[in-house]
Amino acid sequence: MFKKNSNPGATTPPPVVQAVERITSVLGPGVIWEGKVSGTGGVRIEGTFEGQIGLRGMLVIGESGRVTCENIRASTVIVAGAVRGNLTTQKLEIRATGRVWGDVTTTSFVTEDGAFLRGQIRMEDHVDLDLGPEPGVETPINDEPPA
Repeated sequence: MFKKNSNPGATTPPPVVQAVERITSVLGPGVIWEGKVSGTGGVRIEGTFEGQIGLRGMLVIGESGRVTCENIRASTVIVAGAVRGNLTTQKLEIRATGRVWGDVTTTSFVTEDGAFLRGQIRMEDHVDLDLGPEPGVETPINDEPPA
């Protein structure tokens, strides 16, 4: 039933630990920003943002955060404030204080008691964020393979 380790000197490899997504930028409370946010990393919005968001990372809309975007694309989205716009994400979490007005496409959806969503939700096996090539990955200019 149980197998004894035949090589007592051998060590087992350490378990693989997933990298924890971190917040690297913050739009603070009282700040109003219009524009575009894109790139890799985590962003927390506690102020007001209007424009475009496309992130390879985590987007957190804090309780005082107000976001208006036609389409928000991010790997993970956590909403504790208010969002007006469609969301495309691999994981969406709407906290008890969170409010979302828009359609959602995601692979994982979590809500807390009191969360609000007005729109349609579509669950998929895989979600393509359509953010273009990874930063740091070169794409050939012509049809010839690299030498």
